[in-house]
Amino acid sequence: MAQEQVYDESQIQVLEGLEAVRKRPGMYIGSTSARGLHHLVWEIVDNAVDEALAGRCTKIIVQLHPDNSVTVIDDGAGFPVGIHPKTGRPAVETALTVLHAGGKFGGSGYKVSGGLHGVGASVVNALSSWLKVEVKRDGHVYVQEYERGAPKYDLKVIGTADSTGTSVTFLPDSEIFTETTEFDFSTLQNRLRELAFLNAGLEIVFEDERDNRTVRYCYSGGVSEFVEYLNKSSEPIHKTPVYVTGKRDDVTVEIALQYNDGYNTTLFSFANNINTHEGGTHEFGFKSALTRVVNDYARKANILKEKDSNLSGDDVREGLTAVVSVKVPEPQFEGQTKTKLGNSEVRGIVEGLFGEKLQIFLDENPSVAKKIIEKSVMAARAREAARAARETTRRKGALDSTTLPGKLADCSTRDASISELFIVEGDSAGGSAKQGRDRNFQAILPLRGKIINVEKARLDKILANAEIRAIITAIGTGVGADFDLSKARYHKIVIMTDADVDGSHIRILLLTLFYRFMKELIEAGYIYLAQPPLFKVQKGKTIRYAYNEKELDRIMAEMGRTGIGIQRYKGLGEMNHTQLWDTTMDPATRTLLQVTMDDVIEADMVLNMLMGDKVEPRREFIEEHGRFVKNLDV
Repeated sequence: MAQEQVYDESQIQVLEGLEAVRKRPGMYIGSTSARGLHHLVWEIVDNAVDEALAGRCTKIIVQLHPDNSVTVIDDGAGFPVGIHPKTGRPAVETALTVLHAGGKFGGSGYKVSGGLHGVGASVVNALSSWLKVEVKRDGHVYVQEYERGAPKYDLKVIGTADSTGTSVTFLPDSEIFTETTEFDFSTLQNRLRELAFLNAGLEIVFEDERDNRTVRYCYSGGVSEFVEYLNKSSEPIHKTPVYVTGKRDDVTVEIALQYNDGYNTTLFSFANNINTHEGGTHEFGFKSALTRVVNDYARKANILKEKDSNLSGDDVREGLTAVVSVKVPEPQFEGQTKTKLGNSEVRGIVEGLFGEKLQIFLDENPSVAKKIIEKSVMAARAREAARAARETTRRKGALDSTTLPGKLADCSTRDASISELFIVEGDSAGGSAKQGRDRNFQAILPLRGKIINVEKARLDKILANAEIRAIITAIGTGVGADFDLSKARYHKIVIMTDADVDGSHIRILLLTLFYRFMKELIEAGYIYLAQPPLFKVQKGKTIRYAYNEKELDRIMAEMGRTGIGIQRYKGLGEMNHTQLWDTTMDPATRTLLQVTMDDVIEADMVLNMLMGDKVEPRREFIEEHGRFVKNLDV
């Protein structure tokens, strides 16, 4: 008989100090993946930005070193070094070794601060192999070093200083970050640029010593320049962004907006420099004021007649690019990812302040006001046409999930959590996929040709496209305002296209459709890219597959280079159903890439640049990145 497990007071563990952080790092930084790794940098940078928000810092330098350690330097007041009354240790050591110790927790150190979870420098210290802090303050230079969160020695003076500031250098612990300890230049660059936009006049320098790259960001125009940057691949219908700033009840509001001739809405909101992906009260206030003021002006200018219905929120936001940024003394965050602002008082402050100043702008700029309202009226007509199109197609069964597309080879299971939909380029590959699939949980939807580019079309025209209607109907969630994630019929939607230029084009067209009208599928992690092999390598009866040239070289070296046959696949249709199953569809052997959006702002801009009307930004992108493309089939 097995011995009974004893559960008593001796089983209760008490983790002292930073031990808890090392035991359960995901609780403090979200994960120990690349996202969690970069979170360490944000914690230290947020501290420096807080100094800027307090008016004590004008420049931040972030350095990536060849050993993958990071240094963050600011010219703020310098971290306090006096003895902390509760710990009996220097304040800087307390902040680096005690959880939830710092100037943000109800003290008077900062009126407004960023840092989403407030875990701060102590967690970075705990999850680093080593950390070194250097403080310039009171005419001295102080230094202290730590190993995995524990001080190596007491804080000491190593010199004199005629300036102030703090420098923190740390090396992420490979025992914690087992997936990777290598920082990504683009991830850091995008967030640092964003912080510079959100904090007008703050200079941020990013130096990557690994390949001697340096970028510098400083924007005196703040969020107004941010909007111009976001709109650089679009054609604005008014040259200068509308800019509104003000302060009420210690809440600072900064808003910029600019309309372009496109059909999509690009709206990003921030609270204390945190990107509030899920919106919140500041976003509600902005949307409400925009809709009310535009309708009031349209009626006053007699553009909307008495018989006309009011313009909806969606109508007045078509073609809008806007940034809403608030600085709140005591932010309350809600939502699944804690990125939704919940302060009820902020809605009224934003709505009142922005509404008043937008009204003044429209009154003073009647030509711009007329362009905005005419665009909104056109959007309203298109919305009505799209509604009529949806109703007509529903009556015909084309958007009714109970009437699935005739070309869909559905799976037999009704358990969406294990169901997979392969959207396959071409009838030939579709036929092979239908033969090779596991009918229990894999569905196949072949596409004939390319869908329309949704970046350049309104919803009424999009719904008129038969291939797009088939995709929407097969997935079952609806689209746009009708979207409902809970109705998804598959939790894996796999885009399977040829490994050539046409296949890449079809892939980006589909990704644009999902991003613009079914974004929640990407956010839920339901969208994947199939990775079919490029080469079949055969020697005698032995067959192996290579997914890139590097892998081909390795396989050839392992098999011996004499008597080898190599076939390069130009399309999925060249594979028979057995090969397609073995290489691309079998869960035991396939490789799928999950589509994620770690940086929504960058994703929005890249799609706009690649798929929009403006040619020049796309040409610049090709010139910059074209040299990295290998084996281009034209």
